Amino acid sequence: MATPFTPDQIAERVERLLVRHAELQRTNALLTDQVAALTHERDSLKSRLSAARARVDALLERLPAVAPAVTKESE
Repeated sequence: MATPFTPDQIAERVERLLVRHAELQRTNALLTDQVAALTHERDSLKSRLSAARARVDALLERLPAVAPAVTKESE
């Protein structure tokens, strides 16, 4: 049969669990902040990409239509 824990042993284990819990809460808060920052950065990059695509599309529309090239074989 297992030896029962003394109140001091239980108190020590509870203290360690409380410390670990606090560490995990801090880690979770930091990770939550990182997720928020990365989400903001992603949204900003998506917006910039969309704007760049729109500029490229506008430039492509300004290009004159090019007739197909005539090759010697088709002459």
